[in-house]
Amino acid sequence: MPELHADSILLNGTIWCGFEQGTVEALAIWRGKVLVTGSKDKVLAYKGPRTCMVDLKGGFATPGLNDAHLHLIATGVAAQWIDATPQAAPTLQSLQNAIREKAKSLPPGAWIQARGYDQTKLDIGRHPQKSELDAVAPDHPVMLVRTCGHVSIFNSKAFELAAVDVNTPAPEGGLIERENGILTGFVAEKALDVLRKAIPKPTTDELVEAIESAGNMLLSYGITSVMDAAVGHVAGFDEIRAYNFAKLQKRLPVRTWLVLLGDPNTSIVEQCFEAGLVSGAGDDMLTIGAVKIFLDGSVGGRTAWMSKAYLGDDNNTGLQILPDQELEALVLEAHTKGYQLACHAIGDAAIGQLIRAYEKALAAYPDADRRHRIEHCGFSTPEQHMRMKKAGIYPCPQQVFVYDFGDAFISLLGEERALSSYPLKTWNELGFKAAAGSDSPVCHPNPYPNIYNMLTRKTAKGTVMDARQCVSIEQALQAYTEFGAFSQKLEHMKGKLIPGQVADIAVFSRNMLTATPEEILSDTRCNLTILGGQVVFERE
Repeated sequence: MPELHADSILLNGTIWCGFEQGTVEALAIWRGKVLVTGSKDKVLAYKGPRTCMVDLKGGFATPGLNDAHLHLIATGVAAQWIDATPQAAPTLQSLQNAIREKAKSLPPGAWIQARGYDQTKLDIGRHPQKSELDAVAPDHPVMLVRTCGHVSIFNSKAFELAAVDVNTPAPEGGLIERENGILTGFVAEKALDVLRKAIPKPTTDELVEAIESAGNMLLSYGITSVMDAAVGHVAGFDEIRAYNFAKLQKRLPVRTWLVLLGDPNTSIVEQCFEAGLVSGAGDDMLTIGAVKIFLDGSVGGRTAWMSKAYLGDDNNTGLQILPDQELEALVLEAHTKGYQLACHAIGDAAIGQLIRAYEKALAAYPDADRRHRIEHCGFSTPEQHMRMKKAGIYPCPQQVFVYDFGDAFISLLGEERALSSYPLKTWNELGFKAAAGSDSPVCHPNPYPNIYNMLTRKTAKGTVMDARQCVSIEQALQAYTEFGAFSQKLEHMKGKLIPGQVADIAVFSRNMLTATPEEILSDTRCNLTILGGQVVFERE
């Protein structure tokens, strides 16, 4: 008999330990880590008088899911805003009604913020305009954020508070749209900072509340680890303070890998570096990850930087946010300071620009295992894949983009470019270990649409976006667990249910290994979430 007694034992369900490990009958936990897995008899040998027995009740357990690209603080903050998603506000009138009602509850001059509209799904088939926001909230500044976060519509009061008029030039890499000498309200990319400076920043307490509320919501989906993809974007360096307060106050619900905003003028990298906050600093709950620089925008906003023009707009290939020389200098500086990089590039032109910058930095200061990432990497080419493989550069995609936005990709780019986007199976075959993410609040962090799309390549409307890129359910779960840990250079600590790794476990209502994709999408729930051996969510 083993001398060591488990703190808890999970049994009476199917436990999927990892892609290579497969399933077992039971699992024992000791001091927050997996002690042993295997048959029921093998694991019960570790049962002691104080061992807690966890009855899975036929459930399906996996390693805790890892959303490898979302915005934790922004998700929590945006939850307090008007829900402008197509589900909540499918028409311009319903969107206006929500803004009008919000205005009634706020004193004049208070900001109204809304997020989630998609002009391709609105009944009017276009972006709302400043005049349409003025009509329902003339005395309140309004910011209406497109689902991608790269485009916003502002009303007249917002422009007034930001001291922006029709003659204000847009910064390089940004757009303040004008038509016939009048501001339309449409603002994109770097120009957003010009308007957002007029919005009061959240307090540290509000940031902690956002971290806690968003983290608890993620636990209800079996997500135990995340990457916050642009720390500093909402409130600058104060976000670092808020994360540390949240951890000290035991209000950090999920393991968080912090990616530091590195854009010119808004970067927090220098402050972090001076404080010794470099890649790998921290502990199992809160870790400094990479540096992020934005290279382009989104396809839906027509700001992703493409080598060929968008359909119906021969003069528009999107926005190049940074000149080559400036980007290469920023990448090299972060690389030489020891940081991993995880930069935003969606269009093939932006991806090419980023690969060149990474190649030059790695040539100057070689590091065979730095694992620089390309966030999104949606429209990469076969030639770019070969260069990425040679240099040790990894894509970090969001397959849920194909589910949520695939039909818009077709309408904006045409089938040839759209159908082959986010080629997960190709990346797997190349050994890229592409992780899974939601980019929340861009898409909802609910993992089931993401997994469904990996299995079917279907959009929410049912359009099949190149079925050759489908993967198996085991590969989909591997992307959400093992590959998420690999993308953060934490595969030694989490991502599998094997002895010595943290006991982060999600228990689902349905065995995903035998369920149909449709059953996973519409009829699966997380019933129990365990973090470090402790139950942190249990569905009533």
